[in-house]
Amino acid sequence: MGLPGLRAAAWALRRACGPWTPHLGPRLLCLHPMAGNGEAPMPVGTKQEQNKKARSGWQGPTRIWEETEQQAKKLKSSEDGEQQRKLPKRKIVLLMAYSGKGYHGMQRNVGSSKFKTIEDDLVSALVRSGCIPENHGEDMRKMSFQRCARTDKGVSAAGQVVSLKVWLIDDILEKINSHLPSHIRILGLKRVTGGFNSKNKCDARTYFYMLPTFAFAHKDHDSQDETYRLSAETLGHVNRLLACYKGTHNFHNFTSQKGPHEPSARRYILDMFCEEPFVREGMEFAVIKVKGQSFMTHQIRKMVGLVVAIVKGYAPESVLERCWGEAKVDVPKAPGLGLVLERVHFEKYNQRFGHDGLHEPLDWAQEEAEVTAFKEQHIYPTIISTERQERSMAQWLSTLPMHNFSATAHAAAGLGIKAPSSLEGSDGVGDSD
Repeated sequence: MGLPGLRAAAWALRRACGPWTPHLGPRLLCLHPMAGNGEAPMPVGTKQEQNKKARSGWQGPTRIWEETEQQAKKLKSSEDGEQQRKLPKRKIVLLMAYSGKGYHGMQRNVGSSKFKTIEDDLVSALVRSGCIPENHGEDMRKMSFQRCARTDKGVSAAGQVVSLKVWLIDDILEKINSHLPSHIRILGLKRVTGGFNSKNKCDARTYFYMLPTFAFAHKDHDSQDETYRLSAETLGHVNRLLACYKGTHNFHNFTSQKGPHEPSARRYILDMFCEEPFVREGMEFAVIKVKGQSFMTHQIRKMVGLVVAIVKGYAPESVLERCWGEAKVDVPKAPGLGLVLERVHFEKYNQRFGHDGLHEPLDWAQEEAEVTAFKEQHIYPTIISTERQERSMAQWLSTLPMHNFSATAHAAAGLGIKAPSSLEGSDGVGDSD
């Protein structure tokens, strides 16, 4: 065989067992391309050849196997993510109900685990159910998350609404609820427009405040008498006072965050009234309902607190008129227990998009039975049992004689008491207790 034949055989053998094909054993020999020039063949496994292979980027069988395994693992681990990315990611709203006892409000405090919130549990459930990627849970802006109302520590909700973008996985509500405690439930889901914002699109919010009726007993009556029953005459008095809140007023005296000249202190109340009382576990309770465009921090609790103080005889009815003026009035704040976000309203959105053939109206009529069942199972019993154990209303009633309902900001200043500044606090529009 001549030199050309040797070279051809060498290249054929190199292609058969060359650097890109795993060798068949440590002693297999391959001819070097220059073997025809008289150089001896070199074992594949020698140090010199390995160095050449390393310099030329040659990958041995071990490295090829490792990279293949890594690629397989990467492919396998990304199958679920790839499948989710193929799912439609849409803007939705969730109807939430929760008992706020043991939580420091609704809004999540990212980076702080000291105070547990409702949104902490909600976001965890969204991630674990596969509705949102994990990094969206770390930065809620990535899923365009917005709550309709920010409830304060211990405050419950029967009809909270949040808007966000999610992957529309199968059985989405069941999967989310499977990762939530029983006192937090997602009761409904609806598709909304891409630019929908649950806070900005909300026209009004309805809260109710549940309290034992002995709170309306005259101050000369035992403030802890659980046998007290609200008379029709007293209920009528309560409703006449509550009706005074209807309309647009300057509510700067009903929050610590506003001064008398701030435009945002003016709020519009559509309705406020007290329903017929009912008896639970031997104690009579009543529910005060209030519907308004938006509420400031502590506004509802102070509205209830002032009416209680008037009905009990600690404050004159004229104090209500003085509250709308510029003078600072000492308005008591009723306990947080008993305050519940009952419903949020989207009338303007429903008129524009609720019957366009693509979106449903946000009225939650079909979920009403579930909302009622949740209140009966989780909200009412929690309020009743906590009131019996902690007696928050009875203890608060004992502080009413300490309030001076005739004091003004000037009188407070004369006594060395600092009146709230008109610059204190934040806007709080759309948020409440």
